[in-house]
Amino acid sequence: MAGQQPVGAARPLSRTKRGLGIDVLTAAQRRIRRVFDDFPVVYTSFSGGKDSGVLLELAAREARARGRRLGVLIVDLEAQYQHTIDYLHAMLERHADVLDVYWVALPLSLRNAVSQFQPQWRCWDPEVREMWVRDFPDHPGVITDPAFFDFFTPGMEFEEFTPEFGRWLSERHNGRMTACLVGIRSDESINRYRTIARRDKHRHDDLPWTTRISNTVYNGYPIYDWRTEDIWRFYGKERVPYNVIYDLMHRAGVSIHQARLCQPYGDDQRQGLWLFHVLEPLTWSRVVARVHGANFGARYARETGNILGRIQITCPEGMTWEEYVQALLADMRPAEAEHYRDKIAQFLRWYDSRGYPGGIIPDDGPMTKEAPNWKRIAKMILTYDYWGKGLSFAPPASSKSLKAHRDKMAIRRREWGYRGTL
Repeated sequence: MAGQQPVGAARPLSRTKRGLGIDVLTAAQRRIRRVFDDFPVVYTSFSGGKDSGVLLELAAREARARGRRLGVLIVDLEAQYQHTIDYLHAMLERHADVLDVYWVALPLSLRNAVSQFQPQWRCWDPEVREMWVRDFPDHPGVITDPAFFDFFTPGMEFEEFTPEFGRWLSERHNGRMTACLVGIRSDESINRYRTIARRDKHRHDDLPWTTRISNTVYNGYPIYDWRTEDIWRFYGKERVPYNVIYDLMHRAGVSIHQARLCQPYGDDQRQGLWLFHVLEPLTWSRVVARVHGANFGARYARETGNILGRIQITCPEGMTWEEYVQALLADMRPAEAEHYRDKIAQFLRWYDSRGYPGGIIPDDGPMTKEAPNWKRIAKMILTYDYWGKGLSFAPPASSKSLKAHRDKMAIRRREWGYRGTL
């Protein structure tokens, strides 16, 4: 791992990090050069955020110095800040001499974490065009025809689309080795750290900052060891364009570590849903009307800071928490009720072998990961925690894995026979 400052002496590292004796900017430039050395086809994923903006800038400089082309993939999820769209246009124009642009505006299925009744929404859905947050972007590289890619089916998920795009691009270049540069940083989350650090993955030439996607496609993470401060130090020293929505976020009281861009209705992203109202009121009016529950999610995220965390819940008088859960399930649509029953069954099964035989857990108790109780289960339902993150569950990797999981759970629930899950 490189030192933590692009210039000057590196900050002390923790015991789990090993310094390379160089600054992070130099390390990233070397990694990008290595990618261009080893891969005849290189593209970068560009979201309009601060990290992917740094990566595009560095990769475009390298491509220009070599007289090479650089692909840029933009997966446009429709519900975007107008400032982000302006920044995308600015960067594509800045590096137009070296870029091959694939600006994708296709109907992808995305998580809606602010509603039990519409757990997914589809960006650019042609059936509800009158409700779109904005119209198709005005750029010659925009791809709006679902038939453009032979692998695409309307409603496929973002996580399914991106690896398929890499394979498609490699095939378009006669199966040549292809690298996708991705601007994720290990400091951002434990999942991103694992993407970099896991030892069981296939790498390119055993480089830990690479991951094999297919026989001819690899991901590379050149800025994985940058901190948020390094990102903004780069923009400050290099005087290159950045997305000014971050300035507005800062003025709204959001720290540099919390400011991020993503589709607004996701499990983690909904904490910033209220910012649309503050930063771009005109965009907000479209965002709030686009999916079911958006206004609810924004209100509670603003008032509590975390729609999943500090919101207070109360049990109706004369009912236990378990009875309240049963009443909530009975009042749901069947498909959503079955989904939550699967989560409850897994939760009870976990504690069956950990001191609570038969899945008999307390009715009330503290709202901590170490304390199983029906109050926590009620909170999962009341806060639209569709994937059960409050019970320590993680969302599935794709819709295919979700279907396989549901098929298994239909059998397991009958075998386990836990109360409250049948």
